[in-house]
Amino acid sequence: MFDFRYHVASLLAVFIALVIGILVGIGLSGRGFVSDAERKNLEARISDLRGQRDSAQSAVDLANQRQAVADAYLADTYPTLVANRLKGIRVAVAFVGSIDQTVDRSVVQAVRDAGGRIVRVRAFKVPLDVKGVEDVLANRPGLQAYAGKDRIRDLGRGIAGELVGGGKTPLLDALGDSLLDERDGSGQPPVDAIVLSRPVPPQQGATEQFLAGLYDGASSSGVPAVGVERAGVTSSAVPAFTKSGLSTVDSIDTTPGRLALVLELAGAAPGHYGVSPTAKDGILPPFPALTGG
Repeated sequence: MFDFRYHVASLLAVFIALVIGILVGIGLSGRGFVSDAERKNLEARISDLRGQRDSAQSAVDLANQRQAVADAYLADTYPTLVANRLKGIRVAVAFVGSIDQTVDRSVVQAVRDAGGRIVRVRAFKVPLDVKGVEDVLANRPGLQAYAGKDRIRDLGRGIAGELVGGGKTPLLDALGDSLLDERDGSGQPPVDAIVLSRPVPPQQGATEQFLAGLYDGASSSGVPAVGVERAGVTSSAVPAFTKSGLSTVDSIDTTPGRLALVLELAGAAPGHYGVSPTAKDGILPPFPALTGG
């Protein structure tokens, strides 16, 4: 429903290219390169292509009309569809790199619309300050198990556990200045779900290992964990999220994206949803039934 019109538009472009090629051929025919019979055949092909073009344009117009109706319907029903689905649910949000304001606003809107509450937001510095992290860990007896380049992934898992579990957070307490670019909200209460976003390009080396551990830890935390990104990104984080077992939602800055996120955080079947080619499970997950009044 959401990408059919683009497919038809591409067909139109092909038709136009064919017509141009045929017109060039007819032009050559006027110089003696093409026979009269071939010329008539080319003119017949142009007429046929024009008919196909008109049919394709009609299909585009119909797709646009259907798209407008679907968008209006979803906008009208969205408040009802999300109402109270996250009532009482506490959510943590983690950004890799500086906070993407578009993503942040969209996640906040979705959670609030559904009656949930974001209790903390953390933005991680990239690339990872390996020396700074190692210096801190080496001087903290209780954290030395995470020290060493071969334990970077374990460190990421440990950080994810603290983001979800709250309470005592020795890693984040010790490494906050080295790891965090921005922080908001309390680190104390446990959360019922976590959302992750990676606005920056893919990372390499130790940073890549740390992030893989962070994603792994979130996906195995026992609460819904969803990686999100906005529409039109040039470097999608969905493959990295998927590799670590996270559910994903693309186009979070659209109504379908926000609805998909709410459903995922509410306990819908894990998967990869949205409108981009990475959304292999469709636009929206199945709707879990609401219970209670």
